[in-house]
Amino acid sequence: MLFASLRGLLTTTVSLLKTRGELLVVEWEEEKLRLTHLLFYGALTVLLGGVGVVFLAIFLTVLFWESHRLWVLGTFATLFLTAGFIGGVMVRRLIVTKSSLFAASLAELDRDESALR
Repeated sequence: MLFASLRGLLTTTVSLLKTRGELLVVEWEEEKLRLTHLLFYGALTVLLGGVGVVFLAIFLTVLFWESHRLWVLGTFATLFLTAGFIGGVMVRRLIVTKSSLFAASLAELDRDESALR
């Protein structure tokens, strides 16, 4: 009878660990997919937006070539440098921010630990 109880406890423990492991794997796959989409769409947005802004800068420079070309070039240089600085600040903020990867798994493990006490 004691061995049957221990066997049941071991079976329950293994089942619990298996479930938690599967949850970790699911979270990992979701995060990997999210990051892949983020990188793809982020790169596409930056590329197309950058090309569009460069063409706009060229268009306005050619449009004002005779009268205010230096003003237009200086304005766009200032805008590009400001946008680059703001982008750098945002990237730094994202790097410093703590990731929430495996947060659900850790919360479940905390609940399991509390339930066992």
